[in-house]
Amino acid sequence: RDICRGLMCIHRMKIVHRDLKSANCLVNKHWTVKICDFGLSRIMRDTSMRDSSSAGTPEWMAPELIRSEPFTEKCDIFSLGVIMWELCTLNRPWDGVPPERVVYAVANEGSRLEIPEGPLGRLIADCWAEPHKRPSCEEILTRLLDCEYSLR
Repeated sequence: RDICRGLMCIHRMKIVHRDLKSANCLVNKHWTVKICDFGLSRIMRDTSMRDSSSAGTPEWMAPELIRSEPFTEKCDIFSLGVIMWELCTLNRPWDGVPPERVVYAVANEGSRLEIPEGPLGRLIADCWAEPHKRPSCEEILTRLLDCEYSLR
């Protein structure tokens, strides 16, 4: 929830993080998660943006970033889906797969990690949809709270 709220905040400030991954999410002594490392972030324009730098961490990167295509804040939603996948499976994404293979598989073959079953799996799948079909941070937060409520 904290990561989603943090993304909502930076997206409201018209910032795209572009390198969202678990290693860039810090937990403080109160178990609150904070997003860090804004070195690759960009200020959004009214239209999608393009950046020819292919910097980032392939295992968490949205396909449009890997392919240096125009991007919006929805690239962070893809990465959030990978973080949710990590939390659901307790695995590292693409563990043992060379980064160059991940780049090719995600960008050119449409490969995705194996999606868990249930409502969280459906949410992860939605985060990995085409950019215009990915949910907003607000929708993700609502769905996460619904999942949490149903587990009680």
